[in-house]
Amino acid sequence: MSTRKLARVVGPVAAAALLVLAGCGADDSTSSASSADHNDADVTFAQDMIPHHQQALVMADVAIEGASTEELQQLAERIQDAQAPEIEAMTGWLESWDEEVPDLDAMGHMMMGHGDDDDDNDMPGMMDADQMQQMSSMAGDGLGFDRMWVLMMIEHHEGAIEMAQDEKVDGQSADAIALADAIVTAQKAEIDEMQQMLDDWQN
Repeated sequence: MSTRKLARVVGPVAAAALLVLAGCGADDSTSSASSADHNDADVTFAQDMIPHHQQALVMADVAIEGASTEELQQLAERIQDAQAPEIEAMTGWLESWDEEVPDLDAMGHMMMGHGDDDDDNDMPGMMDADQMQQMSSMAGDGLGFDRMWVLMMIEHHEGAIEMAQDEKVDGQSADAIALADAIVTAQKAEIDEMQQMLDDWQN
């Protein structure tokens, strides 16, 4: 998908981030995300945020299929539209920095709530296998599912914001810091939106 088309889909905050990310693909030898312009904090941010975002995409898939309210389905679609290209950008940075890229295929069972989930996950806001299984099992169960999903995604977003704020303090890459800032702005707004949904569903 072109950057111009993505900009129309994901909204102004994410679109601004995409303009920063557009030149950061793995095949661009002139990318500003060069080895001289990043530090260990940038690497950690990208390596952790990729699986964090990927779990959000899995959660969004479940909501798109199982939510009872159109507003929640639309939010889930926006989360996918924003975070999928961010995963691609961070993957490109890690490749250009000659750093390990998380193997999302190997993580797939955990993301879907299957497997043993033996690893101690120190990424804030990540759901464990039991939570993912519970969410999947309740899909289509009316507002009970919608409320549970929103509460889980608020926690997930709060974790992403914490990680992004650390990157803003400790990072060196201008591109990674710009993405971190966009994540903070966009996900705080989405938390406010989800809090409003919860308030509306109580009335």
